[in-house]
Amino acid sequence: MEAKAVAVLDDRGVLSVKGPDAAAFLQALISNDIGRVGPSRAIYAALLTPQGKFLHDFFVAAAPDGDGVLIDCEGGRRDDLLRRLTMYRLRAQVALDDVSAAHDVVAAPGADAPDAFGLAPEPGSARPHAGGVVFTDPRLAAMGVRAVLPAGAGLEGLLAEGFARAGDDDYRRLRLRHGLPDGSRDIVVEKYFPLECGFDELHAIDYDKGCYVGQELTARIHHRGTVRKRLMPVVVDGPLPAPGTPVLRGGRAVGEIRSGAGDRAIALIRIAQLEAAPGEDAGFTAGPARVTPVKPEWARY
Repeated sequence: MEAKAVAVLDDRGVLSVKGPDAAAFLQALISNDIGRVGPSRAIYAALLTPQGKFLHDFFVAAAPDGDGVLIDCEGGRRDDLLRRLTMYRLRAQVALDDVSAAHDVVAAPGADAPDAFGLAPEPGSARPHAGGVVFTDPRLAAMGVRAVLPAGAGLEGLLAEGFARAGDDDYRRLRLRHGLPDGSRDIVVEKYFPLECGFDELHAIDYDKGCYVGQELTARIHHRGTVRKRLMPVVVDGPLPAPGTPVLRGGRAVGEIRSGAGDRAIALIRIAQLEAAPGEDAGFTAGPARVTPVKPEWARY
C-alpha cells in the first residue's frame, strides 16, 4: 500500500459539539478524557449504556476554528448518536449539529502516513490542515492518519499535494489485519462490553477521569479481570462466513463472526478456547470455512 494514498470513508458521519458547556457536557458522557482534545491531540472514545454496554464509538478532534469539537462517527448511525447526546443535554449550553454534508472523512492508511502529513507517529497526534483537521489514528498508529476535511475541497487539496486516491477496501483490509473493530459492524449494540472489544488497549477508556455513563461496570470488569470473550482477527480458509455465523470448536459454539473481507475477519471468541488441551482438536470452523485466531501485537489477552 502506498504511504501517500488516501481514501474517502463514505460510511462515516461528522457531528459538531460546541458552546460554553461543550467540554463538561462530553466529559460526563464519554469513556475518554475530553480534556486531552486540543489542536495537537485527538482521541478515540465510546458512549455506553448505563449498564456499561456498547452504543457508539467515535473519534473526537478539536474543530479547526477553535470552536468546540468534531466527532467522526458511523454515518449510518449518526442520527442515533445525535439523538442520544441531545437527550442528555438538558440545560447545558451546548449546540449539537450534524455537519456531515460539509465534511469528508478521509483515511491515509499505513504506518508511514503520519510522516507524510507532518504528524508525530504517536496515536492521537493532530494538527489543523486545509480547513480541517488531520490526526494519527488514536487507536493504533500503524493504521495511519484520519482527517476530517471540508467536503470536496479537502480531498482535492490532498490530490493536488501528490496523494493518490485509494479505495476504502485497502483501509478495510488493513483494519482487519490489525483486528480493530469497526463500530456496530463488529460490536453488537447494547450487547458487547467495551473491554471485550479491546477499548482499553486502543486508548478509548480513561480510568482516572471520573464518572461517565457506564463507568462503574467498566471499571469493575477492568479491576476484576473478568473479560471472558474478545473480538480478535481470524484468518479464513474457505468462503467468507456471513456476520453472525457461529464459530465452532469440537462441534460447540465458542463465538461468532462479525465483519470480514477476503481471507480476514473479526470474530468474538471465548479466550479460554484459544489454547487446546493435550489431544484436543484446536480447530475452529465457521460454516464450511476453517478460521484461525491471530492475536494482534497490541492486545493483552
